[in-house]
Amino acid sequence: MKRTVLWTACALLALTLAAPAVSPAQTLAQSLSGCGTAAPTRTIRANPSNYKTLMVGLLPGDKVTLDPGTYTQGLRFWNVNGQVDRCIVVEGPASGSPALFLGTDLWNTVSFKNASYIAVKNLQLDGQRKLGDGVKVEVDSTYAHHIWIEGLQMKNYNNTVQTVGINTKAKAWNWVIRKNVIVGAGTGMYLGKSDGNGEFVNGLIENNLIYNTLGYGIQIKHQLSRDTAIGIPATAKTIIRHNVISKESGSLSGTEARPNLLVGHWPLSGAGAGDVYVIYGNVFWENPYEALFQGEGNIAFYDNLLVNKTGPFGMRIQKHNDLPRKIDIFNNTVLAKGTGIQITSGAVGYVQRVIGNAVFAATPLYGGVQTGNVVDTYANAAKYLNNPTAPLGTVDLYPKVGALQGALIDMTSLNFLLDYNRDFNLLTRVFDRRGAYAGEGVNAGWWPKLEVMPIEQ
Repeated sequence: MKRTVLWTACALLALTLAAPAVSPAQTLAQSLSGCGTAAPTRTIRANPSNYKTLMVGLLPGDKVTLDPGTYTQGLRFWNVNGQVDRCIVVEGPASGSPALFLGTDLWNTVSFKNASYIAVKNLQLDGQRKLGDGVKVEVDSTYAHHIWIEGLQMKNYNNTVQTVGINTKAKAWNWVIRKNVIVGAGTGMYLGKSDGNGEFVNGLIENNLIYNTLGYGIQIKHQLSRDTAIGIPATAKTIIRHNVISKESGSLSGTEARPNLLVGHWPLSGAGAGDVYVIYGNVFWENPYEALFQGEGNIAFYDNLLVNKTGPFGMRIQKHNDLPRKIDIFNNTVLAKGTGIQITSGAVGYVQRVIGNAVFAATPLYGGVQTGNVVDTYANAAKYLNNPTAPLGTVDLYPKVGALQGALIDMTSLNFLLDYNRDFNLLTRVFDRRGAYAGEGVNAGWWPKLEVMPIEQ
C-alpha cells in the first residue's frame, strides 16, 4: 500500500513538472474563447490533397493537423460548431515549412458562417492581391462566437483598402485574436459592420503585429444595440494590448487616410452601454497623414507608446458616430509632430481625464481634465528620453534618470482595470513616474521593433 501511494505521488509530481506552464494570458484566452485544455476527442491529419474531404462533418473536440504544403481551396467553417472546452481546432505546423493557404477572387481564405467554438492556428495566408479577405465572417452569417485565431502569418490582402486581413461582418463575441502578423493589407482588422448592427463584443486582441496597411491597422465599429437574445454578454469589455501597429509606409493619404487604431462607441443605452475598451501596453508607430489612435465612447488607454514624428496627431478623442464619454488616458508616452493628445466634443455628464502622461509635441495636450502630466515640445523630447528620434528597432523611449518623476498621483479610482499598476514592461509601478515606463536609466526590457511583442501576461 505504501509503495502504491509513493508511486502515485511520484507520478503526479513528474506529470506536474513535465506539464508546460500556462501563462495568465493563455488562461484568459482559454476562458474567453471557451477552448480549454481538454485533450482532443480525435486527431485528424490532413494534407492539401485530402483536407477538404476530411474536414466534412467535424465534431466537437476534433483536432485537424495540417501538413506543410500549399492549400488552394480555402478553409470553410459554415454551420460548424464545437462546444465549451471541446473546440474544433485546425492548425498548421508551429515551425518549419508552413501550411500555406492562397487567396482568390472567388472566396475568402478562412470563412466563418454560423460557427462557434473553433480555433485556427499557425497558418500562412497569402492573399495574392486578390479580392478575398484573409479571415472573414460572411455578411449573411447570423453569428460567429468563441473563435480563437492565433499565429497566422498574413500578407498581400491589399487588392483595395476594402480588402481585410481579419473581418467580421456579423454578430461576433468572445473572439481571441493573438500573435498574428498582418503585413500590407488594405485594412488589417475590421471588426463589426459599418451600420453599427454587427456587434464585436468581449474580444481579446493581443500580441499582434500589423504594419504597412493602406487604411486602418485595426478598426472596431460602433454599436447601436446589444443582441443579448442570441447569447451576446449584456456587459463586457474588449481588451487590446501588447500589439505593434505601424503605418510608417504604404498608407493612403488625403480623404483615404486612416488611423492606426480606431474604436467606435458602445450602445448608447441598455445592454452594453457601460462597456469599456481597455487599451494598454501597445506600440503605435508613425502615421504620416492621420492620428495613431482615435476613439469615442468609453475608453481606458494606458501604458502605451505612441510615436508620430511625421504625422499630425498622436491621439484624438472626438466625435465619430457619437461622442466621447468616460475617457481615462493615463501613463502613456506620446511623441508627435503636431498635437499629442487632443480631446473634443465630450458628452455632457461624462469626464475625460488625462493623467500622468509624458507628451512631447508642438501642442502636447488639448482638452480633458489634465492632472500631473509632463509636457514639452517634440524637439525637447531628448531631454527626457534616452533616444526618442531613432528608427523603430533602436528607438529608446525609456526615461532618463530623474527626468519624468513627479508628485505621487492617487490612481485608486482606476484599480478595476487590468494591470493598471504595471508599466509597459509589466513591472509594478509607483505613480510618481510619468509616461509608460515605471523605471529610468537603462531599459532592460523589450525595445519596440517590427515583431510580435514578446511581452505578455
